[in-house]
Amino acid sequence: MASLKQRVTKALDARTHKGVTAGRHDIVIEKDLRVPMDDGVVLLADLIRPVGADPSLPTIVIRGPYGRRGLLAGSARMLAYEGYTVLFQSCRGTWGSEGVFTPQIDEQRDGIATLRWVRQQPWFTGRLVTYGQSYMGFTQWAVAGTLQRNEPETAPDGHVLLITMPDFGAITWDNGAFALRNALGWSRMMVRMRKGGLALLAQALPDPKLEKAFDVLPLSRGDIAVTGEEVHWYQDWVRHERLTDHYWTQQSHTASVPDVTAPVLMVSGWYDIFLPWQLRTYRQLVEAGNAPRLTVGPWGHVSPGMGEPTHTDTLAFLREAIGGAASTRPAAVRAFQTGAEQWHDLEVWPPAGSAAQPWYLTADGGLETDAAGAGVTTYTYDPQHPTPALGGPSLLPKTAPVDNAAHEQRDDVAAFRSAELAVPVEVAGEPVARIRVRSSAPSFDVFVRLTDVHPDGRVMTVCDGIRRVGSIATTDTDPEPDEEGFREVAVTLWPTFHRFAPGHRIGVQVSSGAHPRYARNPGTGEPAFYAAGTVVARQEVSHDGGLAASRIDLPVWTP
Repeated sequence: MASLKQRVTKALDARTHKGVTAGRHDIVIEKDLRVPMDDGVVLLADLIRPVGADPSLPTIVIRGPYGRRGLLAGSARMLAYEGYTVLFQSCRGTWGSEGVFTPQIDEQRDGIATLRWVRQQPWFTGRLVTYGQSYMGFTQWAVAGTLQRNEPETAPDGHVLLITMPDFGAITWDNGAFALRNALGWSRMMVRMRKGGLALLAQALPDPKLEKAFDVLPLSRGDIAVTGEEVHWYQDWVRHERLTDHYWTQQSHTASVPDVTAPVLMVSGWYDIFLPWQLRTYRQLVEAGNAPRLTVGPWGHVSPGMGEPTHTDTLAFLREAIGGAASTRPAAVRAFQTGAEQWHDLEVWPPAGSAAQPWYLTADGGLETDAAGAGVTTYTYDPQHPTPALGGPSLLPKTAPVDNAAHEQRDDVAAFRSAELAVPVEVAGEPVARIRVRSSAPSFDVFVRLTDVHPDGRVMTVCDGIRRVGSIATTDTDPEPDEEGFREVAVTLWPTFHRFAPGHRIGVQVSSGAHPRYARNPGTGEPAFYAAGTVVARQEVSHDGGLAASRIDLPVWTP
């Protein structure tokens, strides 16, 4: 019979998965198993075993750097309550595991060694599934395609990939812009985890030191400002702006995605930091003939609302895709449509019937489907007083849409909006803004946000995106200026599934930053590692050019 402590833990685990009843099994936890790596380093893992479980159910492996007990392990225990044997391992250099933690670098070799070891253990049940969110999803991608191609007898029999992606370089330097809030905030958290004690407890409190560090130039001094020391991986991230550098290519697993033939479940949210890349890996698998199950809800990276649907979808996936039971899912894709606030069952993402429709920015602040236009919209961007970030995907708890009405009154934000809609406009996919822009600065950013302008005056975020021009990382991809110095800068926005209701207006913002979500562009074009000086930039958005004028191509969906 379970102890009082075990019963309390089970009740708490169920509460963090609101709407879920914990499974019937009691569990036994064997702590600190020693798992040898190929280079002699030993990683620690906890084995969570259900009492009286069905031995034919797959063993689940989770690998991550955030600890393997307490609330973090709640999802692992919830799976064990359902009868699954779960091994939860701490990555190299974290939580008692030997070695030095260097994010992403060692996960492929350590993951392969771990899966080989698991398959040799007496408690292994014969089939293996990997599971986890965020970094615990990256550790899955690190081994999935490579093992399937080179060592299929060791490869997992299924993958549960939650709010994750296979290449963290792409989010760190997003189209040439450094994701400062995520990179420095995460580094701060990991240093606190290493120190433990009061430093770790402080993670739940406001962090004025971190807020000040966001403003430090050059970027390479930010870690010292907030932690008092150089953080070796943060230094590497800032130093390597080019995603073609070996530092990034050695840890990218995007190329091996099509090699994955085992069943895959993906769960993400419209406001998650990894969403664009997760949906692109979904498309890679679809095009390779291994269409995953996909759920995308109205969630950010740490939204508590994900707990119940993630757990429910995972159990159904394990029963059906791994266990062979009949599917209870109406379609492979389940997506929440914002604006309409309803779920849709779709065969594929983006859904059939979604096609690009251009909406043109006009000099008088309009947004029209008619390409006839002329003139220039001008604003000034000052890196010493950068355009602030307003909401958006992050590691923070609150990432839901916010009201941009006051933000649009800033003199460094250009706002455009359509007439009131007589009929609904539904978008499903990645909007792409094509802004004809000229800058007085050697380097500049183009940040574009799509908004839903409500009849009551609220201007609610739908999605946004950024593109840098003139940096050492973008030299090979920067659009060439025309004879007047204007460049057509293509900015791919976050994927969205949104309904603009009749009586609403479609809005578009153009600015040159969202600090500290993205580090401000100093404007000099110098390497970010050293750039300390700034230049004020005069930005001009052209409305000339007919069909090639500044516009946003919306993926309009006709169901």
